[in-house]
Amino acid sequence: MVKATWAVACLLAVLLAAGCSNKQTVKPDGAGSAPATSGDSAAPVRETGEAGGPPIKETPVLEASAPPATVPPPDASKKAAEAATSVQPSMAGPQYKLGPEDVIKVSVWENAQLTLDLVVRPDGKISMPLIQDVVAEGQTATELAETIQKRLLNFIRDPQVSVIVLQVNAPKYFVIGNVVKPGTYSLRSDTSILQALALAGGFTQFASPRSIKLIRNSAGKQEVRKINYYNLIDEDGKGNYLLRSGDTVVVP
Repeated sequence: MVKATWAVACLLAVLLAAGCSNKQTVKPDGAGSAPATSGDSAAPVRETGEAGGPPIKETPVLEASAPPATVPPPDASKKAAEAATSVQPSMAGPQYKLGPEDVIKVSVWENAQLTLDLVVRPDGKISMPLIQDVVAEGQTATELAETIQKRLLNFIRDPQVSVIVLQVNAPKYFVIGNVVKPGTYSLRSDTSILQALALAGGFTQFASPRSIKLIRNSAGKQEVRKINYYNLIDEDGKGNYLLRSGDTVVVP
């Protein structure tokens, strides 16, 4: 009885051992190498721009270019042209009328004796050989040359005469009052109030810069203009008039 029971136990042990060896070991998901996928099941890679994919915005390429040249407005260029043409001629320009103490050169073609440097006398006349006194005051250089030419026709055949202004001394202005150098000054070129004060050496310690006066004779009447020195040196330069012959600047 015992032998039979032992034989059955041994047979069961053999059967159990054979059954365990036939079982397959199942690995959990994700362990080991990833399962291979077939070509049919692999997701196709989309190309850029392929239909069905999200639209891709192309970044525009910006070309570097020089900034456009600044073109001045028509009004600005027009004003610049007007300013260039509106420059006043120099004091000894073609329209300048001669006056006392002006220095001139009279030239007669091929006649050295009648080619002279002359000073207009206080009476407004000049003196030349043959024709004696000639009124120069109030005439331009061209007008005086024509006058001399007509006078010389009595002595010379077809004289060619020219007159050149060498030095302008006739126009004058006056600075009086509390300045370092009051006196009479020649107006040889455009001169402003501020420049006249500088030529006069500036103010003395007793001057009243806010009470300057410009006295001018206009059409036989005396005109008085009040000037504040501090306005002259301001940005606007109010009252910085250009002087005329005969003007008087008074600094009280």
